[in-house]
Amino acid sequence: MTSALLALTAALELATGVCLLAVPQVCLDLLLGIHETAAETMLISRFAGAALVAFGVAAWGGRSYEPPSVALLVAALAYDVLAAALLAHAALSLHMFGIALWPGVVLHSALAIWCAAALAKTFFTRKIPT
Repeated sequence: MTSALLALTAALELATGVCLLAVPQVCLDLLLGIHETAAETMLISRFAGAALVAFGVAAWGGRSYEPPSVALLVAALAYDVLAAALLAHAALSLHMFGIALWPGVVLHSALAIWCAAALAKTFFTRKIPT
């Protein structure tokens, strides 16, 4: 269960991170409907891409550990909750809309639920040292 979650997280975040690094304008258009972007926005988007690549690498590396790293699962849960909230905020409060925005909200919400379930399973199945 956890290895599939972390593998999927790694694949999605690596793909998004590489897109933000290589062609940030495409990602911004797909997610937020932003067609023209200032140089500063492009730079910040590339920083976000670098962070997502790093997170994707960590998720890929952590997928084979049993029991899974609680720290990695907590980080993934925090990221997915915040990503879903920020994307929903972009749509509802900032009136931004790209074709991938609501699918992104749904995807990050589903991943957050999966992370929470994986964390619960990890806590309930850990052996207490004696």
